[in-house]
Amino acid sequence: MTEKPLETADIRRLMELLPHRPPMLLIDRMTDIVPNVSATGVKAISMNEPCFVGHFPGYPIFPGVLIIEAMAQTAGALVMHSIDAKAGDKIVYFMGIDKARFRHPVMPGDLLLLQVKMQKARMPVWRFAGEAYVNGKLCAEAEFTAMIAEPRDKTDN
Repeated sequence: MTEKPLETADIRRLMELLPHRPPMLLIDRMTDIVPNVSATGVKAISMNEPCFVGHFPGYPIFPGVLIIEAMAQTAGALVMHSIDAKAGDKIVYFMGIDKARFRHPVMPGDLLLLQVKMQKARMPVWRFAGEAYVNGKLCAEAEFTAMIAEPRDKTDN
């Protein structure tokens, strides 16, 4: 019996799945995609990230809130991929963050791996657990909830 290879998504595919664009698109690639189950986001942390101008001059640390956002984007891309939707079809709204913990600083030059696993899905709400690693070391973890919705009509106010 041959197992199906795990799926990957490059930056072009991510931009089809998510409405985010640089500098707020915080994942560069997604690997190990198991639809409706899990995926790993990949983020190369560069000194050119806009946040390093002020966080912190002389000792650049990638902000924890951006690590959590990158986890959420990985989960959002996984959901959109799993339901075979594109960014214009549906939108993923962040609903909540629980149990967020920051264990180790993430710095320029690091390759951040964002492992997300679905805990529960009752459409339109999805719950995930996420962990962020650099070189196998746990840097951050959180549980978060998102809702899949129809995009608001641009004429609605």
